[in-house]
Amino acid sequence: MAGARIDSMDQFRGYTMAGMFLVNFAGAFAVVHPLLKHHNTYHSYADTIMPHFFFAVGFALRLTLLRNIANSGPGAAYRKAVVRCLMLILVGFIVYHLDGRFRTFQELAALGWGGFFQTAFWRTPFQALVHIGVTSLWVLPVIARPARTRLAFMIVSGGLHLGLSYAFWYQLLHEKRVIDGGPLGFLTWAIPTLAGSLAYDWVSEGERREPLRKLIRWGLALSLAGYALSCLNAVFNPVQPGGLANWLVEPPFWAPSRPVDLWTMSQQAGANSYLWFSAGFSFLVYALFVWWTDLRGRQAPLFRVFGLNPLAGYVLHGLIAEAVTPFAPSDSPLLWFAFVFAVYFGILWLLLWGMDRQRIYIRL
Repeated sequence: MAGARIDSMDQFRGYTMAGMFLVNFAGAFAVVHPLLKHHNTYHSYADTIMPHFFFAVGFALRLTLLRNIANSGPGAAYRKAVVRCLMLILVGFIVYHLDGRFRTFQELAALGWGGFFQTAFWRTPFQALVHIGVTSLWVLPVIARPARTRLAFMIVSGGLHLGLSYAFWYQLLHEKRVIDGGPLGFLTWAIPTLAGSLAYDWVSEGERREPLRKLIRWGLALSLAGYALSCLNAVFNPVQPGGLANWLVEPPFWAPSRPVDLWTMSQQAGANSYLWFSAGFSFLVYALFVWWTDLRGRQAPLFRVFGLNPLAGYVLHGLIAEAVTPFAPSDSPLLWFAFVFAVYFGILWLLLWGMDRQRIYIRL
């Protein structure tokens, strides 16, 4: 640790930023491996990135809220947290825009206020920043509570999402073509968020090796739980051979052979199986950084630069991609893709490195 910061989390966050830069850029190219793309039918490497962000958010939210409660009292601390969440949602609306496009004022007037609120918030606005803001508001009442309360909230929230999905939401979210879980996504994004808050408890206890053991144990347990949930797809879509094939589906990172349903690991659906597995996987990946940074004292300078300025990196990466992708068609050969990606990644690093050198950090 360095001062009030926890270096292993800065490294984890920086790795997550680097992974986001890669998969968000590479996904449009035919030449890249399918694991670097989102498919919404199985858990690819690209699908590991967004849950890592929520894991880091939960970690930081508990750290910050407990510190502010100690310094300013509960009332001021919670007010500050709510304002920050609302500001993040507003920034998200500005970055992503609302649904709808109108060629004439007559079209807009015909929609009316009721039609506006019924149609403007289904798809485009609900992406990473808005999901983080809404999910943070959802977990805020329990983020400072004991671990048992947070774990119970994770289970209840995931169960509520599962019940709503079975009743109507799974069909509706596909009809609306929502992104990353849509307006009800916060129910399951709460799972990796609260998992991150548990990780903060463990690494802040002062012990050197015990946090690593807990991260690995919980990581394996939640990963297996998520995979077990996904195997219910096999129960409801049996195959002829029998035996284990009737009970097991393909593991994460393998394309499915059965029809996709609400048990399938899907980022678009914000599926329970996807986010329980992802919470466990985040524990395991973070365990690597606890071992590398907190126990061995090592840091990757690249991850440090990316990890200290995530909001700036998030906004900049989209702008830089828009500037360079016109020169990289989706059918580009591998060498040309690698060259253009290196240009894009290099510009990102240069800007964020320069901001770090000047101590410019974008915070809400």
